[in-house]
Amino acid sequence: MHRRLLLISLAAAAAALPGRLQAQGAPAAATEQLRPQEVRALPGGLDRVPMVNDNNPEVVKGPGILLSTFDGRGRGVPAAHLDVPLEGPFELFSHHIFAGQGREPSSTLWLGVVVGNRSDRPVRLRVPAGASWLSQPDAPFLPLPGQLEHDGTSVYAGPGGRVAGDLLAGIPRSAALPAELTLAPRATDLLLALPVPVRGLDPLLNGRTLQLRLDSDGPVSLATLALISGESPPAREAWLALLEGELSEKEHPPTPRGAPGRIVYSRVSGVQTGSRWSGVLSDPGRPDLVIGERPVSWPLASLVGGTLGTGQVQSAPLRAFYPGTAWEAHGNYGVLYDLDLPLHNPSAQPQTLSLALEMPLKGDRNEGGLRFRQPPGSAVFFRGSVELRGLPGGGRRFLHLVRRQGEAGEPLTTVSLAPGERRRLRLRLIIPADITPVPVLTVAPVKQSGS
Repeated sequence: MHRRLLLISLAAAAAALPGRLQAQGAPAAATEQLRPQEVRALPGGLDRVPMVNDNNPEVVKGPGILLSTFDGRGRGVPAAHLDVPLEGPFELFSHHIFAGQGREPSSTLWLGVVVGNRSDRPVRLRVPAGASWLSQPDAPFLPLPGQLEHDGTSVYAGPGGRVAGDLLAGIPRSAALPAELTLAPRATDLLLALPVPVRGLDPLLNGRTLQLRLDSDGPVSLATLALISGESPPAREAWLALLEGELSEKEHPPTPRGAPGRIVYSRVSGVQTGSRWSGVLSDPGRPDLVIGERPVSWPLASLVGGTLGTGQVQSAPLRAFYPGTAWEAHGNYGVLYDLDLPLHNPSAQPQTLSLALEMPLKGDRNEGGLRFRQPPGSAVFFRGSVELRGLPGGGRRFLHLVRRQGEAGEPLTTVSLAPGERRRLRLRLIIPADITPVPVLTVAPVKQSGS
């Protein structure tokens, strides 16, 4: 706890410093710079594990069905259900905000998860891992420095980053989340209900991120539901009755596929295929990665309109989704990226390489490099933790990063390779809620002094 408070104090001081400096003189005008380099499509690909992606509406204004994979036949509003059976391993990603209701500042948004057995035999649903945090008081958006090393869970800003960090570090499931649930044949039951309170907050605004890794030994349906009431959790019967009701109001619609001009991505409400991207970042046709005189970068979570010239869209394809919501899971929120970098120095001279996570300006054209802003924009485009393995001394190293629009990030680490030496690095990160694509992973040569 003391370490956490110390980090918060340091972060606040660091965040206040630029403001004091700018007060002494007008800030310099931003300029764009093209850095000549190679930009490659990310090797590997997504697994086939389904993920229920529940992020539309982001701001919940009333009760209703947020997302349902139940069969809608015979229910009150059949169109409110996507009819997608889930079996074996699957995941749930859910992220919502509540701004109070009317003149009731003590109102609480309750988020419920209901599951149903689609079979004629008992089904056991396990929850091997999961995390959920509120914005207030669990994970406020603290002004943190660009890079802080930590133990895996002690540094965070925002509930999405904290949830992703907990799952990345592999900490035990929170006591507030169930370990398992056994469903009788054709039965439906409440798995969990979590509050999003706003009492005492100014402004009346709070959010919650929830991510569960689940495993079912039979076919099940899952629904996320919203109820607004007081501080006491709604009764189980109220949740089950809600399944017969209407779909929640969704947010702005996306730009239709293929339409010209600026793209409005909207938010996702559907079931995607893919929860983990695994890849080996070697040179094409080779078992290793050799870096010459220029950097090499790979986009992460690239999307339509933001492939950085690679033509690669990494967005997990949506198996089913609601009309008027995003047709592409554009941020890959909650997806684990597990990347191996088999470095090799084939030269007769020592070589030093840097590894960085950067936020170039988004684009689709191949410009022979990446564009950055100097100074970077004020908007935070990435906020979350990464894990590194394979460094000298072994073990795992966790870094919390804050990257702004157009920012060429400081190195996560540097690696020195003797002539002929090989070293295998591994980078893992879970895309936290509310990043703005597209970050890139960059390996660059470090110029030696005097050379």
